[in-house]
Amino acid sequence: MPKITKRVIDALQPGSTGRDIFTWDSELRGFGVRMKPSGAASYLVQYRTAQGKTRRLAFAKVGTSTPDEARTRARKLLTEVDEGADPSASRHANREALTVSEVCDQYLEAARAGLVTTRFNKPKKASTVAIDEGRVARHIKPLIGSIVVDKLTCAAVQKMSDAIAAGKTAGTFKTKARGKAVVAGGTGTAARIVELLGGIWTWSEKRGLAVGFNPARGVEKIKGDAKDRVLSPKELAALGQVLRDNEIRFPAAVTALRLIALTGMRREEACALRWSEIDVASSCLRLENTKTGRSMRPIGEAATDLLATVTKNKTAWLFPNKAGKGSTDMKKAIAALFDLAGVHDARAHDLRRTFGSTAADEGYGDSTIGELLGHAKRGVTERHYVRRADAALIAAATRVSKRIAAAMDENEAAVMALHSRASEEKAPIDERHTLAPMIAWREGGPSSDMQRYEG
Repeated sequence: MPKITKRVIDALQPGSTGRDIFTWDSELRGFGVRMKPSGAASYLVQYRTAQGKTRRLAFAKVGTSTPDEARTRARKLLTEVDEGADPSASRHANREALTVSEVCDQYLEAARAGLVTTRFNKPKKASTVAIDEGRVARHIKPLIGSIVVDKLTCAAVQKMSDAIAAGKTAGTFKTKARGKAVVAGGTGTAARIVELLGGIWTWSEKRGLAVGFNPARGVEKIKGDAKDRVLSPKELAALGQVLRDNEIRFPAAVTALRLIALTGMRREEACALRWSEIDVASSCLRLENTKTGRSMRPIGEAATDLLATVTKNKTAWLFPNKAGKGSTDMKKAIAALFDLAGVHDARAHDLRRTFGSTAADEGYGDSTIGELLGHAKRGVTERHYVRRADAALIAAATRVSKRIAAAMDENEAAVMALHSRASEEKAPIDERHTLAPMIAWREGGPSSDMQRYEG
């Protein structure tokens, strides 16, 4: 067994048996050269682990290092072994380590299968998962997707956030055959993506895909001010005129948008409304699937009158898609109606906020407004029992919807009369008596201040 030198290596020849040939060093036990039948040779170390298993680790190709350099490196590896390390196992672990991109893919796959829950302990909606997919594909993967999860640091996430805020991931991306996504970036987008990444890490850690401190924690985020856009009576009148002018051109979108205005529903809730969820006798909507879970919404006379005008179709939805196998989104058509009214900076959610603001103007408090809007509530009884809509809430919904309907129909006298009456009466409903007999059928609840009318 000679000392491995350049002369010894140059004299090596592939074996005739078709097997690897090993030559071991006489000076450093465990250090050697392996030559394959092809003639390729590598330096390696052979050692025994603490568990008694024999390992071989090739660490450099012959020709890239001199025998003395290879011997020095081999000595370091064997010293690590003496200290309890397993270099071969560590290399395999590094090769198999998941990247941020791969963990994101597993998270999204689970989310699409309904295995990722929200803070309300409900599976993420398909629309939310689609938004997550876009944020992962257009921001997270390009910036930190190649980083091994275990190597991801808070500093790397901060750099990602700063880059998104600066617009470095902005662009226009093709989606469907005739669709596109315009990505602007900005501070608000950066904050939401850091929150998403933190959620992905938490999900991954529970499943053994990530270990250690969540690198999204402590990242500086610049959050924009809460939106407070509400439509003025003049804008409501302009929107109402556009709805009347486009009843034939956009019949479904016109009805859906008016329903949103008269109930404060979210656009997704209104567009996905089912016939089975309408309870005219109880003056309420019993929504099965909302942002906060099941939700019962008191509705006023103006809303029930509107629903009575919708022609019953053969599907389960008021606004079915062309195939009749689901609801239609109508996001673009609804946006077009706002634009036609000259209200370019407002959309459906601003009507929801307008409904809440109008209720506040009428003198109603946060608890009542929260019930009308279907905000998240907590409480065992409130989550598990079916109830009828409280008469006082129906009266509140009627008052608010009448005022908004009057504004959209340009009935200024009716608006002023309702507002004057509200000022004189100061919302005579005692909310303690209004809410006391309620046994909630849904998860959800009132906001604590007007900024929460965002939900």
